[in-house]
Amino acid sequence: MKLIRPFVLAVSALTVTVAAWAADFKPIETPVPDRPAGVTDMVEFAADPIDTVRVGFIGLGMRGYSAVERFIHVPGSKIMAICDIEMPQVERSLKMLEKNGLTAAAYGGSEDSWKELCERPDIDLVYIVTDWKHHAQMAQYAMEHGKHVAIEVPAAMNLDEIWTLIDTSERTRKHCMMLENCVYDFFEMNTLNMAQQGLFGEVLHVEGSYIHNLDEFWPYYWNNWRMDYNREHRGDVYPTHGTGPACQLLDMHRGDRMTTLVAMDTKAVNGPAYIEKTTGKAPESFANGDHTMTMIRTANGKTLHIQHDVVTPRPYSRMYQLTGTKGFANKYPSEGYAFEPDQLAADSMPDHENLTAHGFISDAQREALTEKYMHPIIREVGDVAKKVGGHGGMDYIMDYRLIYCLNNGLPLDMDVYDLAEWCCLIPLSAISIENGSAPVAVPDFTRGAWNKVKGYRHAFKTDK
Repeated sequence: MKLIRPFVLAVSALTVTVAAWAADFKPIETPVPDRPAGVTDMVEFAADPIDTVRVGFIGLGMRGYSAVERFIHVPGSKIMAICDIEMPQVERSLKMLEKNGLTAAAYGGSEDSWKELCERPDIDLVYIVTDWKHHAQMAQYAMEHGKHVAIEVPAAMNLDEIWTLIDTSERTRKHCMMLENCVYDFFEMNTLNMAQQGLFGEVLHVEGSYIHNLDEFWPYYWNNWRMDYNREHRGDVYPTHGTGPACQLLDMHRGDRMTTLVAMDTKAVNGPAYIEKTTGKAPESFANGDHTMTMIRTANGKTLHIQHDVVTPRPYSRMYQLTGTKGFANKYPSEGYAFEPDQLAADSMPDHENLTAHGFISDAQREALTEKYMHPIIREVGDVAKKVGGHGGMDYIMDYRLIYCLNNGLPLDMDVYDLAEWCCLIPLSAISIENGSAPVAVPDFTRGAWNKVKGYRHAFKTDK
C-alpha cells in the first residue's frame, strides 16, 4: 500500500487539474453576425408554387453540360438561357439542345456575361456550375435579382461567403440550395429511409468522405483552378459528398446541430509531386496535406468522421458508414447491413433465424430489406433516373426533386443552412489544423432555429 498511495495521490491531483481545465475549456470561436431586424429564418421555407420553372445555367464545362442535358428530361422545367466564359462551350451546349428540338438564349465571351443571365426577368432559377471561387458571388447576385439559386458543391469556401448566402437568402426569401448529389445515391436514400423507420435504433455515429484520386482529371479543370486551390489552402476543401448524407441521418438543424470539430492532416507529398511531374518544377509551397480527417460532435452527443483525399492511389470511397444502437450500415468498399437479431421482422427477412449482429446480412436478406424499405423517391423515379443517368441516376433525382419542390411550393430537400453546415468544414478544418488540431466551435447558422423542426424528412405534395 505504501507503494501505491503516492500514485493514487498523483492520479487524484491530476484528476482535479484536468477537471479544472475542462471547466475553463473553450473551443476557438468565430463570430456569428446578428440577423437584421425584421428578417426571419428559412427553416422549412416554402416559396409560392411555380408551374413551369424557367432555368438559366451558368457554367457549361465538366458538370454544366451534363446538367443542361439532364434538364431536357426533367418535367416541370424549361431551359431558358445558358452561359459560359468560353464561347465554344456555349456553342457545344446549343448544338446539343438543337438536336433535342430546343433552343435557349446564349451568353458568354466575358467574365461578366453571367450577370446578364441573372438579370433576365423570365428566369425563376439560376443553376450555377462554375469553379468554386465564383459560386457564392454568382448566387448572391442571382438572389438579389429575384431568382432562386442552385449551386454546385462546394457552394461557399469561407465563412464570409457562408454568412452572405444565409443573409441574402433570408432577406430576399429566395431558396439557396447546394447541389449535393450524393444524398440521392440509391444506397444512401434507402438507408436513410431505414434509419427514419427506426431499423438502426438511435443513430450514434456516421462516417463520410471524398476519397478520389484525381490524377486523370486534373488537366480538365479550367485554368487549373482545383489543383491551385489545394496548393493555396489547407483543410478539407471538398467535404460535402461525405458530410451531406451523414447530416441527413443525424437530423442536422432539425433537432440537432454540429457544435465542435477537430481536424488534422498528413504532410503534403503527392500533391506537390504531381505539380513537379507535370511542370518540371517543384512548387515553393503546397498548403494542403494529402489526407485530411475531421471529427465532429453534435449537440445531442452524436459524432461524425469526415475524410478528404484526392491525391493518393486509394480506391474511390465516400465511406458512408452508420453506427446505431440496433444496427450498422456500410457502403464502401462493399454494401452491407448488420442488425441485432431481434431488430427485423421474420415476415420480411429470409432466413431470419440465422440473423446475427456479428456479420453482414446475406445478399438475399439485403435485397429483401432494400425492396421493403426502398425510399419512396427511388421507387417513384429510380428507373427513369438510371436511364437519364448522371452518376448512376443520383444527379437526375437531385434535379427532379429540386423542380418538384419548386413546382409544388414545398420546402427544398436541402436549404441554405444545410449548405452552411456542410461547407463550414472547409474554413473550420483549416482553423483547427493551423492551430495544432485545436477544437473549433461550429456556429449556429440558423441563429436559434436549429431545434424548431424534429427530424429530417423529404416534403411531398398532398391531395386536398
